[in-house]
Amino acid sequence: MPRSIAKDHAEKRSHILKIAARIFADQGFTRASMSLVARECGTSKANIYHYYDSKDALLFDILDSYLSSLRDRVLGLPIEDLAPAAQLERVILEFLIAYEGMDYVHKVQTEGIALLDKDRQEILKDYQRELVRHLGAVISGTAPMVFSEEPHKLRPTVMSVFGMINWFYMWNGSADKKARQDYAGFVTKLTLNGVHGL
Repeated sequence: MPRSIAKDHAEKRSHILKIAARIFADQGFTRASMSLVARECGTSKANIYHYYDSKDALLFDILDSYLSSLRDRVLGLPIEDLAPAAQLERVILEFLIAYEGMDYVHKVQTEGIALLDKDRQEILKDYQRELVRHLGAVISGTAPMVFSEEPHKLRPTVMSVFGMINWFYMWNGSADKKARQDYAGFVTKLTLNGVHGL
């Protein structure tokens, strides 16, 4: 008879993911051990293996949970009725809010995707591609003539906006919501109008 899932399974899994992300970020994935994860979670190694059959499976679930949630959050924003510039500002703000408190996961993401097998890498990279395409569509909507005539300019524009978002997350991790809202407006103005529009 199959073993039933405990009522607190999701809560325990979430706790393991949070602790493991911190350990993988601090120790590096290759140096970290499942024994250390178990100890920091206050449980046994056998119990960790009840949830994850390998360290790779644990790494994948950290990143899959985060990136799929980020994808759903950003792509699910109800922005259709907003003007193009307001759409861009709203999407940028959502990234800034979603990044709050995710330092460990971002560090793990930087190192970890390349350590997984190709199939798992593709799943995670697909989430990233969807986010890039979505932001690209929003940016393109702010200046359709520019990007229809010179489409090669869209990707560097999109990645530059991500660069500005990531800069804020890296250097202003303790910023409150008001500071994130102000910065979202700043990035929007800088993207659409350049320094003369500030």
